[in-house]
Amino acid sequence: MNVSVCFNQVPRKLLKGESRDRISEAGAEKEARAVKAALRQLGHEVKLVPLGADAPAFAEALRGARPEVVFNLCEGFWGDSRKELHVAALFDLLGLAYTGSAPLCLGLTQDKARTKDLLLAHNLPTPRYVLVKLGEHFPKTKNLSYPLMVKPRFEDASLGITAESIVEDEKALTKRIAYVHDTYRQGALIEEFIDGRELNIAVLGNAPMEVLPVSEIVFKPGLKRAIVSYDGKWLEDSQEYAQTEPLCPAPLKAKELLLVRDVALRACKLLDCRDYARVDIRLRDGVPYILELNANPDLSPDAGLARSAQAAGIGYPRLVERILQLALKRQESLHAKP
Repeated sequence: MNVSVCFNQVPRKLLKGESRDRISEAGAEKEARAVKAALRQLGHEVKLVPLGADAPAFAEALRGARPEVVFNLCEGFWGDSRKELHVAALFDLLGLAYTGSAPLCLGLTQDKARTKDLLLAHNLPTPRYVLVKLGEHFPKTKNLSYPLMVKPRFEDASLGITAESIVEDEKALTKRIAYVHDTYRQGALIEEFIDGRELNIAVLGNAPMEVLPVSEIVFKPGLKRAIVSYDGKWLEDSQEYAQTEPLCPAPLKAKELLLVRDVALRACKLLDCRDYARVDIRLRDGVPYILELNANPDLSPDAGLARSAQAAGIGYPRLVERILQLALKRQESLHAKP
C-alpha cells in the first residue's frame, strides 16, 4: 500500500515561545521516521512528506505521491499549533484518506478553554478555571483556590509549563499571565492545581473504542513541583526528566480503574475523537479531573500511547498498522454504495 507520512518541519525561526521549544518541534521528524520504519516493516510503500511554510507546495507534493492513505502527524502549520485543524481540512479537500481526528475535533481539543467548557457542560470533572485573553488584565479569581496553574491556551507537548506555572499568590499569578501573553502570544488559562496522581488514559479505535492499560506519571522526591514540565518531558539531561518516570500499567484499585476509563471514554466520544487519543487526568480523593484531551497524540515509540499499547500486548508496528486500517475502513465506508 502507498502511504504518505506527513509531519511538521521546524520553522527557521519560531514565531512565539522559547528558543528551546525547538526541541519538541524537532521531535516531529523523529516520530515520522519511526512510523515510516514500522510501515515499511509491514510491507507498505512509504514516503515522508514534510509540511513547511508553503501549503500549495505541500498539496502538490501529496498529489504527486498519490497516497492511498495519509498518516497525519502534523500538529500545526509552521510553528502555529492553532492551525492544526487546517491541515486535516486540507486532506479532506484533497479527498485523501488520513489517520486521526477530523478538523473540528482537532480545533476544539487544541483550545483548552473550549474543551473545558464542553466537559463541564456534560458533567465531566475538570479543574475550575478562568481564561485571560491576550490584552486582558488581571482576572477575577475569587471563585478559585490557590495554588493555581497557568498555561498557554493553545499549546501542547508541555510548552510553557515550568515549576513557575504553579502560583501561590496574586503577584506570582500576574507575572505568569504576562509571561504567557508575551512569550506565546495567546490567552492564559488559569485553573486550580489538582495535587493528585497523574494518569494518562490511551484510547484506540472507533466503534467500539478500546481503553489501553492506564499509565501513571510517578513524580520522585525532590521535584520543585509534581507536574509534567517541558524539561521533564523533553530535556533528558535535566533533573526534572530524571525525576519524572512513567509506570504502566498504573497500580489502581478496580473502582478507580473503572472510573478513569469511563470518564476518558465519555470525553473522547464527546469531542468525537477518531482512531487514537489520550486523556490526561489527575486523580484526587476519588475524582478523576480531566486536565487535557489529546486528539492525535504523540505516536513515537517511547511516548505514552505506544507504552500503553505495549502493555496491552500491541507492539509498535502493529499499533501503527491498526491506526492505518482504521483510516482505510473509514474511507471505504464513505464510498460504499447505499
